[in-house]
Amino acid sequence: MASIDQIIQREPNPFDAETFWSGNFWQEQQDPALTVESIHAEALAEIEAILDLVAKDNRTRTVIIEGETGSGKTYLLGRLKRILNSKAFFVYIEPFTASDYIWRHILRYTVDSLLEVPEGKQESQLLIWLKGLSEFKQRSLLDLIRGDRQLFIRNLRETYPFGIYNAAEFFGVLYELTNPKLHSLACEWLRGDDLDEESLKLLRVNHAIETEDAAQKILANFGRISAETQPIVLCFDQLDNIARLPDGSIDLQTLFSVNSVIHNQKLKNFLIIISIITDTWRKNSNRIQPTDKDRIDYHIQLKQISLDQAESLWMSRLHILHRQATPPPPSPIYPLTRQMLEEKFPGGKTRPRNVLILGRQLFQDIKVGLLRADASEAIEVRAELVPPAQLLPTPEQQPQEKPQQEKKTPQLVESGFDAIAAFKIVWLRKFNQTQQRISKIRQFSSPELIQMLAEALTALQVVEDIQPRLLDSRIYASYSLSYQLPGETERIGVVWSEDQNLTKFCNLIKACQEAIEQNLCQRLNLIRFERVGNQNNLGYKLYTQLFSNNQHKHLIPSLTAVQYLATYHSLVNDAYSGDLVVGEATPDIKELEALIRESKILHECSLLQDLGIVTKRMFSEENRAEWQPVEDFLFNRVINQQCLARQRLIQETLSQFAQVNEVQVNQLIEHLCRKNEKIKILCPDGKLEDQLVYVQQS
Repeated sequence: MASIDQIIQREPNPFDAETFWSGNFWQEQQDPALTVESIHAEALAEIEAILDLVAKDNRTRTVIIEGETGSGKTYLLGRLKRILNSKAFFVYIEPFTASDYIWRHILRYTVDSLLEVPEGKQESQLLIWLKGLSEFKQRSLLDLIRGDRQLFIRNLRETYPFGIYNAAEFFGVLYELTNPKLHSLACEWLRGDDLDEESLKLLRVNHAIETEDAAQKILANFGRISAETQPIVLCFDQLDNIARLPDGSIDLQTLFSVNSVIHNQKLKNFLIIISIITDTWRKNSNRIQPTDKDRIDYHIQLKQISLDQAESLWMSRLHILHRQATPPPPSPIYPLTRQMLEEKFPGGKTRPRNVLILGRQLFQDIKVGLLRADASEAIEVRAELVPPAQLLPTPEQQPQEKPQQEKKTPQLVESGFDAIAAFKIVWLRKFNQTQQRISKIRQFSSPELIQMLAEALTALQVVEDIQPRLLDSRIYASYSLSYQLPGETERIGVVWSEDQNLTKFCNLIKACQEAIEQNLCQRLNLIRFERVGNQNNLGYKLYTQLFSNNQHKHLIPSLTAVQYLATYHSLVNDAYSGDLVVGEATPDIKELEALIRESKILHECSLLQDLGIVTKRMFSEENRAEWQPVEDFLFNRVINQQCLARQRLIQETLSQFAQVNEVQVNQLIEHLCRKNEKIKILCPDGKLEDQLVYVQQS
């Protein structure tokens, strides 16, 4: 068994930024062992009581959760979902990117969340919701599949004779959720995807949900029917990156107008939770109409935590290391101390994230100190084992050998962490999450896709004067943007549409033609993965005319390229909300943009390469593109941790990259140490389990 000091050197820092919680609670699972139950316990109890009231009388209620950055608002939302998912269906609403698209945005993320499977369950929230209806309680699923679709619709219409929008089509699509062949298509219709004619025909519906009014009414249908099962909790978070007004301020009024409509139209059985930063609320609340403020039923202010709670946070993180140690550590928070908290927070109160960041900094300093001491001891032991005759130089050798007599303890980088290395680790974690979550481009709406592209263009600072809404069309304006290249006067337009309906595609191409005729742009790039029809379609003919020359281009995005943009968008949300932590820093949006430029991560995005925004990195070796990302990870991980057990580093690399094996990872570690003087292996001739990979100051 190893001592706690040995374990501290070998294991990753338990306070690493990549273990912090941020964003959509369906994208990562909370570890209950890291939760301190007393933190925000009053807020959790109050919200649970409010949820019980909604379940009892089906009346929608709205709660604002307000707190400073790092106070644990987003973590609390995830905790609510984890604890109360048996009582309600939980929905996470990402920041909306277009104010005139907000109802469709809410509906899309409502259905996406309902498709998630709660912890410990085998079926999605949507199927659990569906099976809670009386029609399912009276008959088995198998009976329904074998049964009559029209009978199913008629029975539900009798159960809900009033208050259901487009009842026949809506209930018909619910029926198809039980059909394995049409389940996915039914889900796409419910979330508002603009389906093609063939798909609509299969579902036996006339139209997609393509307007704000229709999206609002379908959402009302969900609330109306959920009164028979459980409430739906709509969680709005990270509001600092929602759509903006012409003066640059965030458009909170649109969100609170939606909340008022939900109340005024008496949409039933929703609990609306709006999570917002205290400073954001203070700056923007006066822009919200007083009547809309009146629709806020409860306002919960998250309090700072005590030093006892801070100590418990440290204890929860360090426990995983302590349980491996023999003998047991001298205190539950070793190698940290209560005095460290008292010195840093003399007022006795602070925010959870401040405690975790302090823990990382102190733990890393201690880890480096232990490594330095062990490295010094290893050199002294080696000197004792070498025969004296080999240690003493001859007189002729003295001048040349003198520098070698003054051997020094390997010095580690004193900065604590390398910002780029730490950022790349954070990026990789987010990117892996995105890859698991995003399996097709149409999971995002066109306004979301164009906003993601705009954020990347802004960060890279390669183009100038980026303007949204190029197209002069109420429907398609939010699908487009334009910009100029430095030193050029012509404007380049970009339109991104993944709507499947070819009639809508035809109308989009007409809007593109009008933009060019009005000289709103001189060059146009259409980004589209979905099909463009054939020669029998008017839209295809117009498309062919427009893109038949080299002036205007049709670019086909890859799924990986969209995953790059989506990952950066997620980090942008975190940065605006104060949730982004890189090492011991909390970068704001400008600092994040600087990190993305310096790291050149977005240079790997093929869509940005196709647009001519970035150039693809070229490698001399034929297979370098395959192993370079692995070596980059090894380098960044070691720089980020300062020292790490070689075995642990190998295991982490294998879990991140399925295309390499243990022998190859070992070879890359050796290669990295040969070409980079900063990366060293302590005890390279010893057993593999005793070896440490560490950073040495040159």
